[in-house]
Amino acid sequence: MAYIELNNIQKSFADGSGGMRKVLDGLNLKVEQGDFVAVTGVSGTGKTTLLNILGTLLQPDGGSYLLDGECIPYEDEQRLLQLRNQRIGFMFQDYRLLPQLTAWQNILLPTLAVRENPTAEDTAWSEELTQKMNIDSVRQQLPETLSGGEKSRVALCRALIMRPKLLLADEPTGQLDSQHADEVAQLLKDVNRELGTTIVVVTHSEKLARYAHRIYELKNGSIMHSEL
Repeated sequence: MAYIELNNIQKSFADGSGGMRKVLDGLNLKVEQGDFVAVTGVSGTGKTTLLNILGTLLQPDGGSYLLDGECIPYEDEQRLLQLRNQRIGFMFQDYRLLPQLTAWQNILLPTLAVRENPTAEDTAWSEELTQKMNIDSVRQQLPETLSGGEKSRVALCRALIMRPKLLLADEPTGQLDSQHADEVAQLLKDVNRELGTTIVVVTHSEKLARYAHRIYELKNGSIMHSEL
C-alpha cells in the first residue's frame, strides 16, 4: 500500500458569478513512503489546492484520501489537528514566520501545540536542525533581519521540528535567487535522503523539480503524466 493514496479527488470553488469552477477533477495520485515528488503545472491548475488537500487543510468534494493506510478523519477535528501537527510538516512560499519571535522560537512553535513548553529533546533536535541548515548563528535574530535564504531555512527547520513523516512544500524556492534556490533544493534532497521524510513539493521551477525522484504534471484537474 502506498503511503499517500488519492483516488478520484474532486474539488470546486465558487467562480464569483453564481457558478462553480472545478479545479481538481478525478485526480489520482500514489506516493510511496520515502519518495520525493514534484508536482508542476501552470498557475491556476490547482497545485496549491492539491497540496492543501494533502495537508488536510482542505476537504475534497469527492473521492478518498488515505495517508499511511488511514482514511483522513475530516469529521473529527481534534484527531485532524493531531494528525496535521504530528505527522505533516508544512513549508509555505511566504514562510509565515511570526515577526515577534526569534528564528529559534519560530522553529519550536509547533511543539507548543502539544505541550506547554518545548522538551529537552525538542531543544536538542532544533539545535541539530539549525546546524544542519547552517543557520545556527542567526537563530536568535528576528525574521526581519534574515535574508530570504535564511528565512526559508528557518521555515524548513520549523516544518521538521515534529519529525513528520510527510513534508509538504509550496513553491519553496519561489522568492529566492538562483543560488539560494539551489541551496534549498539540495537541502530538501538531503532531508529526504538522510531522514527518510516523504516530500511532496509543488513548483513552477523545472530546476527544483529535477531534484525530485518523480515529476508529475497537473493539467485539467488531473495528473496527466509522470517521469522518473
